[in-house]
Amino acid sequence: MPGALLELRNVEARYGPVAALHGVSLTVGEREVVAVLGANGAGKTTTLRAISGTVRRSGEILLDGSPIGRTPEATARQQVAHVPEGRGTFVDLSVEENLRLGAYTRRDGRVAADLDRVLDWFPRLRERLPQQAGTLSGGEQQMLALARALMLSPRLLLLDEPSLGLAPLIVAELFAIVRRLNEEEGLAVLVVEQNATVALAAAARAYVLEAGRVAVEGPSAELREHDEVRRSYLGY
Repeated sequence: MPGALLELRNVEARYGPVAALHGVSLTVGEREVVAVLGANGAGKTTTLRAISGTVRRSGEILLDGSPIGRTPEATARQQVAHVPEGRGTFVDLSVEENLRLGAYTRRDGRVAADLDRVLDWFPRLRERLPQQAGTLSGGEQQMLALARALMLSPRLLLLDEPSLGLAPLIVAELFAIVRRLNEEEGLAVLVVEQNATVALAAAARAYVLEAGRVAVEGPSAELREHDEVRRSYLGY
């Protein structure tokens, strides 16, 4: 496995008095795609929120061996981009305005060049730059959410349920882009996904969460043959 970019060590998280994670430990290597699988309520989304600083947490979360920030702005400044479930686009703003907001923490003067580069990945969005984001189709809004995250120039992408509510062809297109970003630009990805078949095809390794704990982990090829994973998530 590549050297660890992200490490979670015994992470716990809660919403008020309700505990959602109970000692979750996982790693994402440099240039690695890792999937997190599980049923509704297993703690998948909370794991991403703990990393990006949008939920109360304890335990250790390390990025490059140093503690990660505890707020969304701090993690963004560390080049960790989070695409939340439900896309989170600003529906009243234009496509271009959404994309430029993705670079709000940057001070490096390369935003214009990166906007052009991101639009090369998503030519459909280039055609719709002045269009109001709320008028895009569901698939286009998911593409916009991913493209906006890439405007951060991230080292690590947190991707929450990207296939939710989308047609299979759009899902395949999105995951093909994610794979290319990983292979060609070295982007590390931690993806939460209920579509286990798609997730295991995209990821090198995976973790299965049950009731806020890691129940199973291993290479994707092994998990595809794991009896419990096959029965519960792959349907065969």
